[in-house]
Formats: sequence, structure tokens, C-alpha cells
Amino acid sequence: MGPTRTQFIQYAPAALAVAAAAAGPWSALAAAAAGAGAWAINASAPAMRSLIACGITGTGCGIAAHEILASGINPLFALAFAVPAGAAALAHHRNTAGQLPALPATTTAAGQSSQAQIITAYWKEFISGPTQTEGRKLIQAGAELAQLVLDVGDDHVSFTGVITLPQGQQVRVKVADIAAVYQIPVSQVEMGDPKHYAPNALPVLVHLKKAAAAPEIVAGVATTPEQLWAAHVGIPEGAMPGTTLTLTRYDGPLDWEGIATRDRRAIGMVNIQDLAGNLDLETIQVALAPTDKPSQMGVRVMKEHALMHGTMLSSVVDELAMDSRGYVRLGTYIDANAALIPLAQPGSGARHLYLVGGSRSGKSGILEQILLSAHKSRIAVILASPQAGTIAGAGLAAYCGDGLDEAMGALRLAYAMMLDREARYRSPSFPFTDPLIEFVIDEAHMLLSVSSPYHAEAKAIVEQLTRRSLKRGIGVVLATQTPLAEDLGNSTVIRSQLLIGGGAVFLRCAKGQGSLVGANAVEGAEGIDLSRIPSSWPGQYQKVADRDMTGLATAAAAGPEDGTFGLGYLLTPGSQAVQFRSLHLDVPPVSLAGDPTPIAVEDCTAWRHQEAIAQTPLVDQRGKNLVGSLTDVLHRAEQGPPAPQQQRAIAAGPPGPAAPSDGQELIKPRILGLLREQSIPMTAETIARKLGTSAKHIKPRLSELKKRDEITNENGLWRAA
Repeated sequence: MGPTRTQFIQYAPAALAVAAAAAGPWSALAAAAAGAGAWAINASAPAMRSLIACGITGTGCGIAAHEILASGINPLFALAFAVPAGAAALAHHRNTAGQLPALPATTTAAGQSSQAQIITAYWKEFISGPTQTEGRKLIQAGAELAQLVLDVGDDHVSFTGVITLPQGQQVRVKVADIAAVYQIPVSQVEMGDPKHYAPNALPVLVHLKKAAAAPEIVAGVATTPEQLWAAHVGIPEGAMPGTTLTLTRYDGPLDWEGIATRDRRAIGMVNIQDLAGNLDLETIQVALAPTDKPSQMGVRVMKEHALMHGTMLSSVVDELAMDSRGYVRLGTYIDANAALIPLAQPGSGARHLYLVGGSRSGKSGILEQILLSAHKSRIAVILASPQAGTIAGAGLAAYCGDGLDEAMGALRLAYAMMLDREARYRSPSFPFTDPLIEFVIDEAHMLLSVSSPYHAEAKAIVEQLTRRSLKRGIGVVLATQTPLAEDLGNSTVIRSQLLIGGGAVFLRCAKGQGSLVGANAVEGAEGIDLSRIPSSWPGQYQKVADRDMTGLATAAAAGPEDGTFGLGYLLTPGSQAVQFRSLHLDVPPVSLAGDPTPIAVEDCTAWRHQEAIAQTPLVDQRGKNLVGSLTDVLHRAEQGPPAPQQQRAIAAGPPGPAAPSDGQELIKPRILGLLREQSIPMTAETIARKLGTSAKHIKPRLSELKKRDEITNENGLWRAA
């Protein structure tokens, strides 16, 4: 096998130049022939220059050596003329080093590998020296490549090393310099951060050849979701340790379904946030679906959310009535099945419901739907709505307390109805001849929080209702804006009884107020952070930004995909919280009710005295002891209601620190109530004038309410959040 083109260019002129010392003038012709041959095979310019130099040098040396030998001088002098010819050959080798072949993928058995030799030669020639071709500048002289280590495989070649300089100097070699020397993309060169290493010693990693990209995932074979699950989820510190994933549908890395299985052991409750973190996804992209087997759990990953387009209420209105098991449809689960909640338990009474959701989360829509379901199921409703005018279906309630004071009256009436039924039905297993009652409390934090003027009385009544009312056919639907304990008056009894007695619906909350961990943990909803539910679907902001306002149909109704209202988690006792979305109410609930006449409560003593009971505080002067019998309630009602200021003082509980000089004991609830009722921005002075106090007492309270995100301030104008 003959020499290659590169070998001919490197070594043929050197051999001719050395031979010229003995061949005489005829070597010139040989050098000229070598030059012509190099030109014929398209040798580079440096190679051509080297050939010409070798030819001239070799010819001169050959003539001089021939004359010496012809004159009879010692032949050793003629041999000395071979030294310039050898120097010319070495120079030619150096000039043609830039035309080295591509790095081979083989290694030698002994000594430094061929890759290491060529890598080092490249580095010295172009980066560090000491060799240097005329007209080419080194990148940084003296920047040696130390501790060279190669990694050679069938589909990759890479090397690592340390760029080393004498003490006191700093490495100036850049990633782009190394990429240019080895003719590879910049992305295949990695250098250490100077902040973490000595300035004169930086590690470098160079991928001369990278492995090909992973093949496209094919359904039915080992897939990336299965590998990710085994590496991050099924490990001991993962969200579901000891489980394996079996795919049932695969439409891409962000759109698949599967079954997680643990070998003959129950999976238990799963932390949703941990699972999303294991899979490197947003929490809203992951949904769980419990199965009949405790050792299995359905898992779904979504690129586009399955509930984005929602389900219209008008199309499922016939399903809103309670079935024989006491369930009504509240919405749609992530797997397209109907999401059901119990309003009653046939044969043993009613059921509770705990509803959490911030502004624009869909909480009011769910309450309106519950009112409509109760109406179609012939269930009477007592409604307490401290924030007046927020429930569109209030006309379907047998009694509506609209406003803070009236809502407190609805609480008293519901408690009196429970006492009345306890007096009439001594045994819990009574036959139900009276209608079920659904007691709905919207914005319950306005009554239960410690800042409420009715805190002590409301807390005592709701605790007793959640404990005792189910067997008397009275269920409690309690709605707050956050799952924080403060919204329930710091009462652990209320939330635990609500969760045990029915279930819970969790919708989007404000940032920092939606975590269901720590003190706000709920069994079955571990790791859920309601503030991570976005207010709109991905891409909706851009659609709004790109919308052409000319010719915009201002009367067009908003579609479900315009926001995530109603999207959240539904939790029933003893199960895992499942992602769902409530029904989209596209028409007023009264228009779907058929006969809008409210379902009446039975004719009983408490109901006949409803107005007097609603205005009578049911706690003592200390705000501690709740009235324990219907007789005592009626006795208090006969005495007449106390003055408004005295009534608020009784409901608020025992006196605390000295009241402000203007006589207003608790000003923050009054400020909040005023801003919500007026629905217009006001200055601090206007608020003070309307409340009959001074601005110096109002301004600090406004700042406190603003910190709690209950009100906002724009250019000195305050409004409810």
C-alpha cells in the first residue's frame, strides 16, 4: 500500500533534499519534479512553499558536495552539507502540521495514545507553543494542557485536562478559542468557572465527537416516562417509592397516561407537589386518579389541560338533582367522569362541604350551582352572605342574610332550627318528614376571623352546627377565601368536622395563602399549593395581547378557556384529592330552576320567630356560653334585641385592651364592609367621615388591611381587593 498524499508532501521533499548532498546537480530536477507533483495533487500553499525551499536548499547542498568530492577533499566535508537539507525537511514538516488528518478513533497499546499525541500537538501548535508557524499568533503562550484524560467510545470521543500557567498568571484561553482549534461547535466545550478555581489552573472538557441524539420514543416499548419514573419517583426518596409505571397511552413526553403500581402494598396518599417536582412539571400538569386497588394509582400528564374548555351547566342541568345515594354533580374530573359530591346521606341526615377559593377562582359559581342543586332536590336553603349582593341564586333560599349583620342573623336562625329539631326528635334515627336544610355560609372569614365583630358568637355557633346538625338533617356549606386557620377563627374543630362530615373543594388562592402543608395540612391533599393554579391557561396572555380591538364583539360571552375559574381539587373522606373543574354557569341559576319559589322550611317554633331570633345574640355577656336550648333562645328573643353597639360588644366576646377614643372598638371590619358595599374607591378622609371617626384612626388600619391583601391603594384611593 503506497504513501498517502499527506505523507508524500511531508517526507518526499525531505528525502530528496538529503539525497541532493550525494546526487549532485541532478537533485534539482528531482526537487522540481516533486514540486510539480505536489501542485498536481492540489497541495496547500504552505506545502508548496516548503517544497520550493527544500528544492533550492537541496540543489545548493548537492552542487557544493559534488565539487568537494571532485576536488579530492575529505568526504566528511561533503557529508556536512546534509545538515541544511535536514533542517529544510524539519521546517517543511512543521509547516504542514495544520493539514493533519481527522482524529482517529483507535488507541495504541503502549505509551500515549494516538488521540492524545494529536490533541497535544494541536494544543501546542495553536494555543500554548513553544512551536509556532510564521505569521500565526499563539492564543496564550505557556498555557499548557496538563492531566490529559481521554474518553473514547464507539459513538463519542472527548478529553479532559487542566489549563495550567505559572503562578501569578491568569488563563485567557476562551471556549471559542478551543472550539476553533479543534473545529467543533462551541457547545461541545466546557470550562470551569474562574470563581471556583485558581486563576492559573482551569479544568476543561472537550467533546470532539458527541453521541447521537436519543431515538424518538415509540409507544409500547421502554419509554422516557417509565425511565424518569424509575429514576426519580419510584426511588426511596421519591414521591411514590417502590412503584413502577406502566403506560396506557402515550402521545408525547408531555401527554401520557399510566398506572403506578406497588407490589402488594398500598400506595397511600401522594404529595402532588413532590410528584410534579420529580417529573420536572408544573403541579397543574399532573393529575392523579385513584383506582379500586390500593396498590395502584392512575397518573396523567397533560400538555394541554383536559378541562380547558369546561362543561356547560345548561347541558347537564338534569344531572344536578340529588340521586338515590344523596349525590349531585358538581363538575367534571380530569378523566372526563362526573365529579359528584354528597348533599345528604339517605337514612341518616345531611352532609357538609368545605369550599376554599380566592377572588375570580369560581367559588361563587359553585355556590350558585349548589343552591340550584338543592332547589331541584327539594332541599331548603338558609343563606348567610356577609358580602352583600354576591350570590346570583340568593332568590332560591328560604332565608337570606345579605350583609354582615343579616348574615349573623342567618347563623342564629340555623342554630335555632337545629335546637328545635333536637327538641322535637329526641332520637337520631327519626323518620325524616321535614325537608333537609342546607345552611350556606359565603365569605365565612368575615364572621369567624378574630377581626370580626361577631367572632366569638359565630365561632361558637358554627362549631356546634358542624358537630351536631348532620343527624338533624342540616348540612353546612362553608366557603372561605383561603385554607388558613385564621379564616376559620383558629378553630380546628370546624375544619375537621367539615372534612369528616362531607368533603372539600379547593380552588385557586392568592400567592402565599394556598399551601396545604404544615399547619394547614389536609389529609388526602398533601403537597397541594392552591396558589400555583394559574389564573389563565398558558398562551392566553399572548392571545389577548394580539387581539385586534377594532370590530371587537363586546357583547360576546367569555368562554371557559378564557380563565381557569372552577379549576381545582375535589376531596371526599378517605380518598385522594382529584383534579376537577366545576360546571360552567353560562346562564343565571334562577332561569334553570323551573319554579323559582324557594323550598320552604317546616312550620315550627324557631321558624315562626325567625326575625326575633336573627336579631338576638346567643352568647352571654362574656361571649363564652352559648345558649343551649330552644326555650332559652325564645326567652332571649322575647326580651328584645339589645342596642346595636351592645349587640356587637356581646358578640365580640370579653373586652380586651382599651378601645380607641372615638368609641369604635373594631374599625377594620367596618372599613372592609364599607369598601365592599360602596364598590367605589375612596380616600382615607372619606372613609373616616362615613364611619364617623377621624382619619388618624383610619390610616393605620388601612395599611394593615393592605398587608393582608384585603384592600388595594392606587394613588391614595382605597378599594376592596
